[in-house]
Amino acid sequence: MLPRLLRRLFLLLLLLALGVFLWRKIGPTLASLNPLAARASQVTVTHNTVLTQVEALGRLELVRYRFKDVVEYKRTAKYPFLPDAKAALIVGGEAVGCLDLRKIKPQDVTLEGDSVVKIILPAPELCSFQVDHSQSRVFSTQNGFFDDASLVDDAYRYAEAQVRRSALQTGILAETQRNAEQILVPMLHTLTGRRVIIGQRLVVPTPARKL
Repeated sequence: MLPRLLRRLFLLLLLLALGVFLWRKIGPTLASLNPLAARASQVTVTHNTVLTQVEALGRLELVRYRFKDVVEYKRTAKYPFLPDAKAALIVGGEAVGCLDLRKIKPQDVTLEGDSVVKIILPAPELCSFQVDHSQSRVFSTQNGFFDDASLVDDAYRYAEAQVRRSALQTGILAETQRNAEQILVPMLHTLTGRRVIIGQRLVVPTPARKL
């Protein structure tokens, strides 16, 4: 009687061990087939990048101005009995002055004797100006009447135009010219072994249009 009980107990333990072994092997697979089982989220990204343009760059960036401004923008209401829409923004912006070296022509570089090289540089440019949205925020809006997004967009466009005006008024072009001379003169002297004279191409002002 006792040996038979031991055999049954041994057989039961063997079956239990076999079941645990098989569960460890095929349990994850069976769990993945369960449509109700929780599973880790997966992210699928589909993209198709197309190269649309290749542009040769020859602009030498020489100075960057950063601005901070508080803009109060007001837009007149469409109907006289409605209040004007207003937006207040704290705006950060930047403008970059540069020279477009692609505009240097062969005749702009002349050698005088054995010791002097003269270079006529193109006029400095304001090559970019923009609002830095990471440094800007909307302080308040009033009377937008469910059109606050358009009001804020118009205020940002005005602020971006103001960045350009402020950069020009504070002398970014003159600063660009000075920096060009400070950078290019020693570099060209090292390359040529000659004394370098930097000149600037004269720009004929365009006549103001009659109103």
